[in-house]
Amino acid sequence: MFQIIPHFAVPFAFEQHPNPAALNQALRELFLKREAEGGKYANPNPYTVRNKDLFESHFDLFDWPEPVIAELREFCLSNLLRAVAQLNNYDMAMMKRINIATDAWFHVTRRNGFFGIHNHPMASWSGVYCVAPGQHDPDQADSGKLSFVNPNIAGNMYVDTGTAALQTPFNMGNMGYALSPGQLVIFPSWIPHYVMPFYGEGERITVAFNCAFQIR
Repeated sequence: MFQIIPHFAVPFAFEQHPNPAALNQALRELFLKREAEGGKYANPNPYTVRNKDLFESHFDLFDWPEPVIAELREFCLSNLLRAVAQLNNYDMAMMKRINIATDAWFHVTRRNGFFGIHNHPMASWSGVYCVAPGQHDPDQADSGKLSFVNPNIAGNMYVDTGTAALQTPFNMGNMGYALSPGQLVIFPSWIPHYVMPFYGEGERITVAFNCAFQIR
């Protein structure tokens, strides 16, 4: 029987907060307040290319005591655990043995802000939660997209008519997502990703996190 099978696939998980308005408003107010305090909450040792139009916080966000942070943390990590259980076929007994070490931080991006290509060493899973996408210019379709580099880089070694129009998930192009409020994207930490320049008004606000797992 003829079959086409997607070998070497990369798992991504997506979830949408069912009612994000109140949570996102509270997060926006908190993050803008902390951003305004400047160096007190800014990442002191940034290693990924960015410009002055993007603010990055310390990586201890999920340790903050505010209830709104606890609500966000629960939404992000519960969905991450759901993905881990499903992808690894772990039962509840196994899941109860897992400890998670996390880094988490927020970005506030204004017009022309961008974040260069990178991945996240010493973590297995990463995620991005959208607090506010900003108001995009209608003529800038790629503005602020969370973008992922196709890891099958050797696939472009030779392209002809037999491969030029391959459809997803077999095509060789990168993937980009214009995030919406309350959207959560979870992906393997090793995959290279970046944020396209944001061309718009207001603020593009996101939360990012990395996770490493241990069995107790």
